Amino acid sequence: MSALLEIEQLEVSFGGRTAAVRGASLTVERGETHCLVGESGCGKSVTALSVMNLLARGARRRARRLAFEGRDLQGLSDQGMAGLRGDAMAMIFQEPMTSLNPAYTVGSQMTEVLRRHRRTSQKAATDRAADLLARVGITAPGLRLGQFPHQLSGGLRQRVMIAMALMCEPKLLIADEPTTALDVTVQAQILRLLAQLQRDLGLGMLLITHDLGIVARVAHRVSVMYAGEVVERAATAELFANPKHPYTQGLLRCVPVPGKTRRDEPLGSIPGTVPRIGPGFEGCAFRARCGFADETCSHAIPRHAAGSQHEFLCRLPA
Repeated sequence: MSALLEIEQLEVSFGGRTAAVRGASLTVERGETHCLVGESGCGKSVTALSVMNLLARGARRRARRLAFEGRDLQGLSDQGMAGLRGDAMAMIFQEPMTSLNPAYTVGSQMTEVLRRHRRTSQKAATDRAADLLARVGITAPGLRLGQFPHQLSGGLRQRVMIAMALMCEPKLLIADEPTTALDVTVQAQILRLLAQLQRDLGLGMLLITHDLGIVARVAHRVSVMYAGEVVERAATAELFANPKHPYTQGLLRCVPVPGKTRRDEPLGSIPGTVPRIGPGFEGCAFRARCGFADETCSHAIPRHAAGSQHEFLCRLPA
């Protein structure tokens, strides 16, 4: 049986000047949480928008394979893709205030999703919306359905976005940094909620984040992205115990470990910034920031296997 979501050699460019995603490959299995991790600007959100076919005008997307339940997404018409979005595939965006329409109530936006895809009655759609609001931890759901987005706190708006994404019982949920704009307490609540829903509903979830603490708590598998490439992917426990790519190692050094990191000990850091990659770039994009780099890093970089489900992109075999 094929994976729920298959991405193989995805490439996305903007205006022929910036290669935002370069040969990225990953899969999401049914019932698993796959985290896509990397620093800001590395192409995580562009990858998600490519799957949903929501890229900005002027962007060019191509892939060796881009499939949902074995169905080729590149060959779908706009109408066919619109039939999948919000129904079998749903996405939670990073900032709910810009994703929710300020001119419509929460209830009208939630019921529209179900009525568009399932042709249910208004009452059935309203009942479903109220039930999901209660399920994601919103009290007095009937009252909230009649409110506008600006009348809700950031945490409540994010819960509304999660409930809206679940209206049609999707098989794949893409969550693009869903806790970035929230305080730490609300972040923990949202993460627990997503993990519980994933277990209860058997969702396949692609969770995009730059927070390795989140990855350690909720992910089954991890893909590490840098400058548009997936430089390492592995099961979560294997990645944290045995990171292979220098960038992954650098990320993990930046994370304080309770009981091991002393107060007076400086945290690790990765010098430099993510480079802007243009078409035709060759070699390792991390070479300018890597302590192991030499002249061979400017040429084609091989992919190594460190186990049955552990791969990394580097000139060094270990």
